[in-house]
Amino acid sequence: MIVCAGRNETFEFAQVIGVGLIESAINLTKICLTKKPSSLVFIGSAGSYGEHNLFDIVESREASNIELSFLSKDSYTPLDNILKSDNEIVKNETIVNSSNYISTNEELVKDYKKFGIGIENMEYFSIVQVAKQFNIPVAGIFVVTNYTNKNAHQDFLKNHKEAMTKLNEYLVEKKIL
Repeated sequence: MIVCAGRNETFEFAQVIGVGLIESAINLTKICLTKKPSSLVFIGSAGSYGEHNLFDIVESREASNIELSFLSKDSYTPLDNILKSDNEIVKNETIVNSSNYISTNEELVKDYKKFGIGIENMEYFSIVQVAKQFNIPVAGIFVVTNYTNKNAHQDFLKNHKEAMTKLNEYLVEKKIL
């Protein structure tokens, strides 16, 4: 089953699950309880911490939930903050960080790279967590719309339409659709 966030990221072939960590977790749990998918592929946009370029397609089976305050040692968590799906859907090891906030401080986000984290997407961590709870193989396929800097939102808006077209073309090319 292919799932996507929704709002301005919808696809006719994907089930909408909501934006952010909470909406996506609640709605994906409902889907898993009622439809029992055999696998999940989340598709959507992402911001790059600098290693991936605009419009790059990034596949992942690993997600993190590491807030900027954790990187600056201003917080801690007793929870696992990096999750990995054991699947054969994709092989890429790029870690996708998720938060309900979009990073805009170019200097602070450099520390994500020390953890092997390459991009951020608001929903992916909750998707991997729900999938693991239900023992469902999961993968994410993302298109980079912006860098995580002060222009993140403006660049996202400017590049979004073209990025969604490129993501759709990639899914067709890879025979995911």
